[in-house]
Amino acid sequence: MGQTIFIPRELDAIESRVGASPDTVKRLVGLGFAVVVEAGAGTLSRIPDADYAAVGAVIGKAGDASKADVVLKVRRPSEAEVKGYKQGAAVLATMDPYGNEAAVAAMAKAGVTAFAMEFMPRITRAQVMDVLSSQANLAGYQAVIDGAAEYDRALPMMMTAAGTVPAAKVFIMGVGVAGLQAIATARRMGAIVTATDVRPAVKEQVASLGAKFLAVEDEEFKAAETAGGYAKEMSKEYQAKQAALTAEHIAKQDIVITTALIPGRPAPKLVSAQMVASMKPGSVLVDLAVERGGNVEGAVPGKVVTTANGAKIVGHLNVPGRVAASASLLYAKNLFAFLETMVDKTSKQIAINRDDELVKATMLTDGGKVVHPNFANAAAAADKPKPIVAGQNRGDDPASDGAAPAKAAAKKPAAAKSDKPAAAKKPAAKKPAPSAGAKTSSEGDA
Repeated sequence: MGQTIFIPRELDAIESRVGASPDTVKRLVGLGFAVVVEAGAGTLSRIPDADYAAVGAVIGKAGDASKADVVLKVRRPSEAEVKGYKQGAAVLATMDPYGNEAAVAAMAKAGVTAFAMEFMPRITRAQVMDVLSSQANLAGYQAVIDGAAEYDRALPMMMTAAGTVPAAKVFIMGVGVAGLQAIATARRMGAIVTATDVRPAVKEQVASLGAKFLAVEDEEFKAAETAGGYAKEMSKEYQAKQAALTAEHIAKQDIVITTALIPGRPAPKLVSAQMVASMKPGSVLVDLAVERGGNVEGAVPGKVVTTANGAKIVGHLNVPGRVAASASLLYAKNLFAFLETMVDKTSKQIAINRDDELVKATMLTDGGKVVHPNFANAAAAADKPKPIVAGQNRGDDPASDGAAPAKAAAKKPAAAKSDKPAAAKKPAAKKPAPSAGAKTSSEGDA
């Protein structure tokens, strides 16, 4: 009997994408799977239920997830959703696990084998599975469209009998997949484009697209890239020098688009309130990192903010979802390509090879445990019984994991009488460092 793959309707209010397209459903059916698509799952991506049914899918309801061997989603399932999944089911989605360790633990408790698609390694074999690249590409495009929509002037230079309209000046901050597409789109629309990034390798890429590169090119800049191709977090000194260089430049720009993200960390602040205040009335800043705290001071998630000097800060959420009809087709192909590597072509069954490098890089939970190395240690520490530490267990202050704080408390008992005794003594839990293959779920992939 064939196994079942379930495609749910996304519950997040801002999510308009879906985890399968008619093309990928047709391919899954061809591999021998029964595919159930929840009614209305593709509506916001302009895919009616009839299109899925035409290629062999069964249109079902949310409760059908309980019988599925595989669930293909866009966003991490909620705790309520995952409780309805079959134990042992494989769940493929963008999991956004950093800072959401409790949600990861809930998936482990439910017994599902969860894969974080954003952790897909950047290797040749996995290019077709790279959800961050496919979605960031569209985010970069849409950022220019959104910026142009808020900018009340034409972007290209226009020479008419009545006079000349000057070309708009567009500045891209962060030249990853999203930034490169933003450069290409702005150039196609006729703007004068400049771009900046801390990675030296992108300088040539920027020039190849017809834009001008701007950066402080010192020794730190020359080493500012990880083995996985991501930007490293720069020192405070470098950030200050870069800010000084860009401040004057930003004041002359019409549209600024920021895309800078660091896996597993809050987005770096690139544009200060003073820089925003220096811009002309009617200028626009589009912050693609707003879901991770934003690159622009004053950006508000889900809002377009007009500042006192008449500049606009655009903080749209889920930017790829603003072009969902395109984004879903690409995302669905990413999911299918990865899932296909787990299919035993003879038995027509899912056969997960836990030694496969793609599985190792992306598997978050398996067999009732958190297994990804970036989160497994934190999960194990959370399960350890907390020792009683003198002066710390007051109901509102969790006990320390180690003996060192207890020793310190014994030496200085008077500290327990202060307003914040334990908080000052308790060591902060060490946050797992992102692996070279780990990526963030945000689409501004710098």
